[in-house]
Amino acid sequence: MNDSALLTETPHLPPLSLGPVEIGFPVVQAALSGYSDWPMRVIARRAGASYTLCEVMLDQFLLAVKQRNKTRHFLHISDEEHPVGGQLMGAEPEQFAAGALRLVEAGFDVIDINFGCPVKKVLGRCRGGFHLSQPEVALEIVRRTRDIVPDPIPVTVKMRRGIDDSEQSRDNFFTIIDGAFDAGVAAVTVHGRTVEQRYKGPSRWSFLKEVKQHVGDRTILGSGDLFTADDCLRMMRETGIDGVTVARGAIGNPWIFAQARALAQGLPLPAPPTVLEQRSVMESHYDLMQQMYGDRAPMLMRKFAIKYSASHPEFDALKVAFSRLKSAEEFVAVLDQYYQQDRPGQYPPSTVHATQQEC
Repeated sequence: MNDSALLTETPHLPPLSLGPVEIGFPVVQAALSGYSDWPMRVIARRAGASYTLCEVMLDQFLLAVKQRNKTRHFLHISDEEHPVGGQLMGAEPEQFAAGALRLVEAGFDVIDINFGCPVKKVLGRCRGGFHLSQPEVALEIVRRTRDIVPDPIPVTVKMRRGIDDSEQSRDNFFTIIDGAFDAGVAAVTVHGRTVEQRYKGPSRWSFLKEVKQHVGDRTILGSGDLFTADDCLRMMRETGIDGVTVARGAIGNPWIFAQARALAQGLPLPAPPTVLEQRSVMESHYDLMQQMYGDRAPMLMRKFAIKYSASHPEFDALKVAFSRLKSAEEFVAVLDQYYQQDRPGQYPPSTVHATQQEC
């Protein structure tokens, strides 16, 4: 798809840029721990995502990782997915900056700092969302990262609206976001939940509106409760933010990006992909998994296949069949049983991503 052609028809949705990196259509794929690897990112780009982020990586891991078969997928990038962002998480400012440089050397176009992950193990090691409780350390990480990353490569930050809903947490949030922009970050993504909430309760979109009004013409992306194409456009319309990052809503549902593009042009919401259209995308995804992981592909494809099954009219039976997947032969057998004849698909039920977590 041609971003510029689409966006000339949607003046209310100006194209997104992250510093000097032109993104285009402002609905992008978020970093998803355990999911947004090379195959998922490529499928999303082919389906209309203008930008994707790799799954979050630890600074310690990046400094030690070797390009071996079992770990090469973490830093693998292909030509068709640029621009692509690398997301980093860690505890110590100096080590964090060195990890960012490793992502630059791997070829990522944008370096994203994770101050949002609410997983208990991460918080216990003073990483991710924990930094929202210590603005001085958070901003030292931002400054060191911005200093070490070459100027043409944007640095961005992912945050939640605070550790909790206390006044101190709110003050810390605005101290960090203001300091981050002053340090030269190109954009900040804000998730509308607190760290304490994790993934429970609604994402507070009204807070995103407040943040955007606070920062003015600086770039803000929103995250949280984006499960349909309409959700994506509604978040931008209601809050005035510059773009959105789709997380759980994109797992097994790459069609959400093309659907958002259609709505942004004033067109009707496209019908859900038919059963044969779903099969074609799933086969492409599996082919990429085989290229990347070899014999491990069937087991790694299982979690994606379960999510893809949400678009199938026999979702309940199909997700059980995919949950037992252990081999390439079994994958093909399930496709032959459930995806042999074409028929209308369905939009994924609202509950399908309820328990899925992302960082």
